[in-house]
Amino acid sequence: MSVKKKPLVVVTRKLPDSIETRMRELFDARINLDDTPMSAERLAEAARTADILVPTVTDHISADIVNQPDCKLKLIANFGNGVDNIDVEAAHARGITVTNTPKVLTEDTADMTMALILAVPRRMIEGASVLTEGKPWAGWSPTWMLGHRIGGKRLGIIGMGRIGQAVARRARAFGLQIHYHNRRPVAPKIAEELGATYWESLDQMLARMDIISVNCPHTPATYHLLSARRLKLIRKDAYIVNTARGEVTDEDTLIKLIEGGEIGGAALDVYEHEPAVNPKLVRLAKAGKVILMPHMGSATIEGRVEMGEKVIINIRTFLDAHKPPDRVLPSML
Repeated sequence: MSVKKKPLVVVTRKLPDSIETRMRELFDARINLDDTPMSAERLAEAARTADILVPTVTDHISADIVNQPDCKLKLIANFGNGVDNIDVEAAHARGITVTNTPKVLTEDTADMTMALILAVPRRMIEGASVLTEGKPWAGWSPTWMLGHRIGGKRLGIIGMGRIGQAVARRARAFGLQIHYHNRRPVAPKIAEELGATYWESLDQMLARMDIISVNCPHTPATYHLLSARRLKLIRKDAYIVNTARGEVTDEDTLIKLIEGGEIGGAALDVYEHEPAVNPKLVRLAKAGKVILMPHMGSATIEGRVEMGEKVIINIRTFLDAHKPPDRVLPSML
């Protein structure tokens, strides 16, 4: 009796050991052991040889890659919630199914967002650096390293999806007033639970908030949603926290406004030209004006394993000739 050939699955980055082991058991899996990001040429080669590609947010799967005449891909099982790294429309037109890993990163990202909401007004990173970098410290003082309390402040959440709502629940427990802008209001029951005020106009909300949290995905509609014009609406003593995608914010304008004292500060976990970080942001961080994190919002062992498990479920469901549970269609973006 012949043995059914396993599908060739190319994984672009190193995943948790338990996930890689399971993939080797189930598929003909080619694993990226050294975790070096694949070049566009290697991604194109993978598309010509693999049945299934498992990319991450660092891999740009362009229309050129999926439209190669000899592209063999049948499924792109993205290891990540956002799919802005994939030309979903081009893949769909070519008959390639695209999946992602939603819902597993909600709590982890919300935890990081809340940590940054606390850290910026209280100058936590700036204060910690006094001890770790050998700066002079004479002990406690009534007027030294003063920040701002967050209780009673207004938090404006941009994007009230799963992560935005999880941030709101945490923030409410710290006494923040919850405001939000979304394409449409959340269900009345959720709004009541969160004590959340809906703003149809993003411009009007931005002008009235003490802290602004960016929690929307990056799509063509949200590119530079926080444009130069909108950033200038923000109050001089307000802070911006972004754990979503750097492309949502006009980073150059944000830098200029913080440098000029027109915005109080920022905490960023994502960057417009990631992995490159603007040297001006680094200088602002050293001056205590911003907090910079290296895209760690979802970086928990539990989260990464759950992402991998979702990838495997999507692949196995697809191979069983069923619609994967986390299928992404162009109309959803």
